[in-house]
Amino acid sequence: MGEFMTETEQRPAGARPSTETLERRRPIAIDMDGGSGASPPDGPEAALILERVRASVDPELRAAVESLPPSMRRIARYHFGWEHPDGTPAAGNAGKAIRPALVLTAAAALGGPAARAAAVQAAVAVELVHNFTLLHDDVMDRDTTRRHRPTVWAVFGDADAILAGDALQALALRLLAEDPHPASAPAAARLAACVVELCAGQHADTSMEKRGPGDVGLDEVLGMAEAKTGALLGCACALGALYAGAADEHVAALDAFGRESGLAFQLIDDVIGIWGDPSRTGKPAGADLAARKKSLPVVAALTSGGPAAAELAALYEMPYDKEDLQATALAVERAGGRDWAQAQAADRMARAMQELARAVPDPEQAGGLLALAEYVTRRSN
Repeated sequence: MGEFMTETEQRPAGARPSTETLERRRPIAIDMDGGSGASPPDGPEAALILERVRASVDPELRAAVESLPPSMRRIARYHFGWEHPDGTPAAGNAGKAIRPALVLTAAAALGGPAARAAAVQAAVAVELVHNFTLLHDDVMDRDTTRRHRPTVWAVFGDADAILAGDALQALALRLLAEDPHPASAPAAARLAACVVELCAGQHADTSMEKRGPGDVGLDEVLGMAEAKTGALLGCACALGALYAGAADEHVAALDAFGRESGLAFQLIDDVIGIWGDPSRTGKPAGADLAARKKSLPVVAALTSGGPAAAELAALYEMPYDKEDLQATALAVERAGGRDWAQAQAADRMARAMQELARAVPDPEQAGGLLALAEYVTRRSN
């Protein structure tokens, strides 16, 4: 990439929202330390939205899972926290329901309560796809814990986890194929395209980990992050717009809103992965550096040029040594990785707000989506 660019040079033309747009919307607080950067009204608003979405989606999600063959049904029930490994009932956590919340909130913003009610099956489909990715990611990353208990592969084995994930993806598309709503066909096509993008993003991520620190470009890692994190958030918003009967340009704008919000989240999450306070984030300090992950701040630092970038590259070439962890974090910071990531996160949220204003000009109607975007970008785990 050459010389490390300043914040002003990094910002593309038009990335900032207009003064009018900013005046009509609540500011989004971005907390890079992993704590709640929300203004007081935002957290409760998002929590209420998520609670209502769970009430709408959970019964349909359970009904969909019940339609699976017994072998797949057992694994899915465990994954969603509804059963223990021995099949006895459990009161587990099925997740935050952020993606189905984006579907239903987008539908309501553009089409009112009727559109929201019509989009429930689409919201369930998006949640099934999200959980398909979690099952496969845990196998590939060898993560042993999710939602405070052992991951599916750790309990049932790799093959069962992979097959259950495949079944959830197929179930998602079947739900849309059987939905009589006129938006179901374009929604299914969009969700299928999103799955392909997610797979491409995961492939890019795993291939990058095998390459040297000087062999990964910043545009490449940004594209990977958009595919892995932003694509499904954008798809969720777009599906809600489709079920509201929105115009093509509004569907595209909400897709972009979700993608930009997702990138902002990933940038913040990567900063927290290096400099976050473990007592607030629940993650060990410097875990990403210890794993030699090519996160966004790290790649920005590596491609910045100068002595700090060279020092970081040398450290990344060596096996992990906990004695070098502080020096590695300092090299990322000195090479500009932290400042770049923080500036980019703010820019991505500015772009997200622009896209939201294009699709939903009324600030009151856009309030739910705004609250969810703020919630996503202030989460730390």
